[in-house]
Amino acid sequence: MSDDKKVEKKEFQKAVSGAFAEIVEKLEKLTVKELADLVKDLEDRWGVSSVPMAATGAVAQTGEIAQVDEKSEFTIHLVDAGSQKIAVIKAVREVRPDLGLKEAKDLVDGAPKEVKANVPKAEAEEAKKKLETAGAKVELK
Repeated sequence: MSDDKKVEKKEFQKAVSGAFAEIVEKLEKLTVKELADLVKDLEDRWGVSSVPMAATGAVAQTGEIAQVDEKSEFTIHLVDAGSQKIAVIKAVREVRPDLGLKEAKDLVDGAPKEVKANVPKAEAEEAKKKLETAGAKVELK
């Protein structure tokens, strides 16, 4: 490293004193991967998460951190029953065992229609797969 680069680096460094100086010195010796692992471990330990870069502007303006939550519950929506209605009726009865044959048939004949609401993500994806395998067109909303 040339002397010019050393000078530039020193200009950008903020003076740290006291107990933090030792911590900062140790952090500077870590690799990027080690720092990322450290951040993840601290987030897990303290039950917090890093603020995404897009949210920092919102924090500056509102003083609050906007949380972005992944959707955890879905509605299974039958868009079209397709040409294999009997197979789709059977699949609907697998997804909704509380329905009788007539109710399942009416649901399939009435498409587009909601099959089941407030379903956990894994269950919704499994139901979608069953219905699509039977020949239906399905959306998760």
